[in-house]
Amino acid sequence: MTDARRKPAVFAVDDPRLVVADMGEAQRTPANPVVVTDIANELVTVAPPAGRRLPWGTLFWSAMSGLVLMALGLAVTHLVEDLYARAPWLGALGFALAFIAALALMGVILREIFGLARLTTVEALRQRALAVIESDDRDGGRALVTDMLSLTKRIPRLARGRARLADHRGDIIDGRDLVRLAERELMSPLDGEARRLVLAASKRVSVVTAISPRAAIDMIFVLINALRMVRQLAVLYGGRPGALGVLRLLRQVVSHLAVTGGVGVADSVVQQVIGHGLATRLSARLGEGMVNGLLTARLGLLTIDLVRPLPFHELPRPALNDLVGTLLRPSEEGGGA
Repeated sequence: MTDARRKPAVFAVDDPRLVVADMGEAQRTPANPVVVTDIANELVTVAPPAGRRLPWGTLFWSAMSGLVLMALGLAVTHLVEDLYARAPWLGALGFALAFIAALALMGVILREIFGLARLTTVEALRQRALAVIESDDRDGGRALVTDMLSLTKRIPRLARGRARLADHRGDIIDGRDLVRLAERELMSPLDGEARRLVLAASKRVSVVTAISPRAAIDMIFVLINALRMVRQLAVLYGGRPGALGVLRLLRQVVSHLAVTGGVGVADSVVQQVIGHGLATRLSARLGEGMVNGLLTARLGLLTIDLVRPLPFHELPRPALNDLVGTLLRPSEEGGGA
């Protein structure tokens, strides 16, 4: 019989830490061994605990940030002292400006902290929703609905949906049905707006990269457009991230894009377009713009999955193929003219 909490482990037969012992002797083995215990002709493997590594990168950047802040504060202090030495009113003015700058910096730091906390809250809600869907927990579903109402209270377009959800949440018994109701009432209007934002960003990228004379301009515009789209989607679903939150989201989206093979998805869509005979009417630059627009759309769809506080369960998840027709509609009209 094996311990259900023990994870599977892989070890080499010639590992010097490998010990074959009875149950009574397993407690007297050397430190951090790989123990194989024979219980009724069954082998139970015990992997050594993984050692925790020091976060050297985090320590380095934290120390460097502290040094930079100290150097900046020392430079400002010397500047204010020099201004006081020249004239008292100059010193007072410099001190007032330094004080205002310090207050603004604290405001920016607090805004970034609150933005990161808001994103963490959205992610926690999504994980709780998945757990409620899996377990059908009624109390968990009611608590989730209450938190969703609190998260979306500053979104005016959801006022009617919040009212309906608040009226009917006491009539539903199953936790899974509560999540479905919350998704239908609160996420349906936001999903339509999110689809519009992704389409608009994709069209902008397609047009600009098709007519842009320089590749550097393309890269800068695509990056700015991606950051703007990620922030708009996060704000739409109640995230309201700061600059660090947007960069964190973009890093997560790019990581998901690399794992899921976003380029391969775009290539399959382009092949589908070519199969319909539309690519023969497009120039090379217009074809590049189309591919960039499709990749931007893919980026937006992955962002929706990350910033949406409820998983796609009751409502259908938007697919890239559904956006292709709308994205290529101007090209088709131009080709037909």
